[in-house]
Amino acid sequence: MLVKSGTFGNMGNNCYLIVDEKTNQSALVDCTECSEKMLSFIGDTDLQYILLTHGHFDHIIGVKEIKEKFSCKVAISKEDEGMLNSARLSLAIFCGEAQNNVDAEIILKDGDIIPLGDIDIKVIATPGHTKGCVCFIAEDYLFSGDTLFCCSCGRTDFPGGSFPEMINSMRRLATLEGDYKVMPGHEEETTLNFERINNPYMK
Repeated sequence: MLVKSGTFGNMGNNCYLIVDEKTNQSALVDCTECSEKMLSFIGDTDLQYILLTHGHFDHIIGVKEIKEKFSCKVAISKEDEGMLNSARLSLAIFCGEAQNNVDAEIILKDGDIIPLGDIDIKVIATPGHTKGCVCFIAEDYLFSGDTLFCCSCGRTDFPGGSFPEMINSMRRLATLEGDYKVMPGHEEETTLNFERINNPYMK
């Protein structure tokens, strides 16, 4: 498995490309924009999915165009599905950003397994930042979106956010067996073992 990381947009969003090296099939975790940079990031891989950690505008603006270019499937939780077609729910309208409405083909729920070649990508529901936030696990990588950050967690003051739910989600991640490379939606990468020791929201 190959994992590529790139930072996109004016909010410093991290997007990730999971590639099954045997089949060249790939999955894009969040899609901040459709740009030459993003197209180069995806490259000549066989894009199968856009996997959305949640539905805020800065994670979904490029979804419609990338979906059309690659004929891939869009996956998001039921709770956040409405954000794909609402500038108000995605918060785009409050930030002067365009809302490129798009529909999802896959509705995610906790425990789902998404096959990508020989790779199984597991879905973990982690509400708190939004009602429908999810994280993805693939081999020894944890794609944490806006749930888990280095020594911090996502904001809970947006509509649908909940600090008690965030704390429960953080504690759930802390109880995962083993260590993971944590790939957050913003800022630097970290590891789950480091966060267990140093992140105040996991204690």
